[in-house]
Amino acid sequence: MKNNSVEKIWERFVETANEYSNQLRPKSGYFGDNEKDANILAELVQKGLKKATSHSLLGLQYREETLPKLDDLFIVTDWAGKAKCIVKTTSVKLVPFFAIHAEHARMEGEGDKSLEYWKKVHWDYYTRELEPFNRLPRESMIVVFERFEKIFE
Repeated sequence: MKNNSVEKIWERFVETANEYSNQLRPKSGYFGDNEKDANILAELVQKGLKKATSHSLLGLQYREETLPKLDDLFIVTDWAGKAKCIVKTTSVKLVPFFAIHAEHARMEGEGDKSLEYWKKVHWDYYTRELEPFNRLPRESMIVVFERFEKIFE
C-alpha cells in the first residue's frame, strides 16, 4: 500500500498558505542514514528541538544534489516515509568541520546538544556517507550548515 502522507501534508499546507499554491511539492525525506536515527531526528524537528542540519559538501557533490538555499521547503518524514512536518530554510553557511562551534551543535538538538557529541556522531555519519566514494572525512572538509524553521505540522 502506497504511503501518500507526503502528498496529503502538502495539500493541507497549501490550503493554509495560499502563496504556495502554484509551487511544486518540495523534496521530502528523513535525516540520518538509519531507521533509529531518522525516527528520532524527525521527532526532534516536530518538537522544535532540531532547527538545523549539517550536510557534507563532498557528499552532496558526489550525489549530484543541489545545495540548500534560503526559503527552500522540505517535507520531513520518518524512516518509513510518513510525513511529519514541513520546514523552511532560514540560513545556509559553508563552514570547515574544524570551525563548527557549540551553537551549531545546540541548534541541531541531538543527543546532549554538546559540541563533543555533535563531532562524534557527525564524523561517524560522514565516514559512512563518503565510504562508497572511497573518501574519508577531514577536519578541513566543508560542512553545509543549514538552519530551518518548522512551518507546518
